[in-house]
Amino acid sequence: MSRRLTRKEQQERTRTRIMRSAAKLFCRHGLERASIDDVAHDAGYTKGAFYANFKSKEDLFLAMLDERFAAHLERVERLLETDAEPVRQARAGGAEFVRWISADPEWERLFFEFAAYATRNEAFRRELVARYRTLRARLADAYARRAGTLELESPIPFDQLALMTFAMSNGAAFEKLLEPDVVTDELHPTMMAIFFTGLRTLAQQQQPAQRAGRR
Repeated sequence: MSRRLTRKEQQERTRTRIMRSAAKLFCRHGLERASIDDVAHDAGYTKGAFYANFKSKEDLFLAMLDERFAAHLERVERLLETDAEPVRQARAGGAEFVRWISADPEWERLFFEFAAYATRNEAFRRELVARYRTLRARLADAYARRAGTLELESPIPFDQLALMTFAMSNGAAFEKLLEPDVVTDELHPTMMAIFFTGLRTLAQQQQPAQRAGRR
């Protein structure tokens, strides 16, 4: 006899099913053509069940963003906590990102559709940007902790370093959507390794000047 789910477990299962159906229908029909009724029906629930968990399609997407990005950043943070050399970590992080987007290509298409929608809806854009800044701050903190462990000084602020990382990752994902046969799985890891190699070189060049300035 199966165990009866608790109220919290039932709610989590409902939310998960709705998010899965939404990702499928948004990608198949587009954000604006896929209705809340369609999403609820596909998930096997009523429209009331949708509104019991989400305020709108935009709120649903933000919940999906929080869940997916948080899981990915946890893996990146664990990677940065290893003893691997920074450039090797950068390459491994790039490879992890490629695995992440390749596991669910529908999500990448969905993300870029919502990003385009945000340019036409100011209220949603503010919500999306707020989430994005929180995620970047978490990555910046991880970079700062790693630099502290290695006793290295970054030549650029950590928040800008996180912004550059996001820009490169989103750019690589977009190019892969457009030209999957041209953008290989090695492109992004290589790009990250080159970027962090250049960052390390810049830091080494600045160190003599910084030491001289302290005299």
